[in-house]
Amino acid sequence: MDSTTFEYLLEKVAPIIKKNDTHFRPAISPAEKLMVTLRFLATGDSYQSLMYLFRISASTISLFVPEVCLAIYTALKEYIKVPTTLEEWLKIAEGYETIWQFPHCIGALDGKHVIIKAPAHSGSTYFNYKGSHSIVLMIVVDANYRIIYMHCGMVGRISDGGVFHDTALYAALESRSLNLPPPRPLQGRQIDVPYVLLADDAFALSKYLMKPYPYANQPIDKRVYNYRLSRARRMVESVFGIMASRFRVLRKPIELYPEKVLGLVSTIAVLHIFLRSSSNSQRYLSRDNIEVLPTDNVVDLDTNNNNNPSVAAIAIREELREYFISTTGEVSWQYQYAS
Repeated sequence: MDSTTFEYLLEKVAPIIKKNDTHFRPAISPAEKLMVTLRFLATGDSYQSLMYLFRISASTISLFVPEVCLAIYTALKEYIKVPTTLEEWLKIAEGYETIWQFPHCIGALDGKHVIIKAPAHSGSTYFNYKGSHSIVLMIVVDANYRIIYMHCGMVGRISDGGVFHDTALYAALESRSLNLPPPRPLQGRQIDVPYVLLADDAFALSKYLMKPYPYANQPIDKRVYNYRLSRARRMVESVFGIMASRFRVLRKPIELYPEKVLGLVSTIAVLHIFLRSSSNSQRYLSRDNIEVLPTDNVVDLDTNNNNNPSVAAIAIREELREYFISTTGEVSWQYQYAS
């Protein structure tokens, strides 16, 4: 984060820090608190390490870091904006079709378990299928690395198929209250196709959510469909990868109370959108500045074994499959990568 971006962020956050400060620490300025908090998020250093770097006691740091995270989230949460108009949804769909050659896509959906230290006396509440403790971060992203929806805080023990069903997004999709564009035929085709989210095998196939064909050794047309879907869906994987690389506190079990982890993870999500929207966004997104590191602390959701999708959902996937191997829908390189 360059100095200009920091100063802009400080201008937005400082009044909230001052208002919400519940401890008498006049000697520590909002700028110092913000610097310590950003350093903690970016490096994952312990409070003890930060104590020697900033000459502020570890106990004091532990008090104000959650407060500053809350201030950052409060100041920047407006950056997470679910589209509400037909034009906004169509713009997202245009981005996916132009950049990633997937039509009628209104976002890529995925969730991850963020590993935490087992909370005292929590039993199996946060215990997930991987044998660790976690909370779940679920996001939807557009074709340009922007998060357009976020749900954070579901406990790890909840079945991964149930995580999505407990979100406001699922309820809005079910009630058709998102003002999505009406279904229409793909180019050169006759059957109406709705606008859909793209997801992986952790989610169930539905009329508004497309996932790959399961199992290996599929025929070439289904492999082409899987390639085209995975190519577009990798936007959400890239966003998780960028956040885990830029905010390395995510790279090891977070030793905070779950409610503070919720605030921390939510803060990282809004900071991602803020930095993606800043004038220095290309440097933030640059692959040259992002190391390829394992993400053992940001774990995939478990596979959803629902093998009973609706007839309508199957028909939509079949229409997309046929479109991708049609004259109007195919791209020249797809057979090379799908074979």
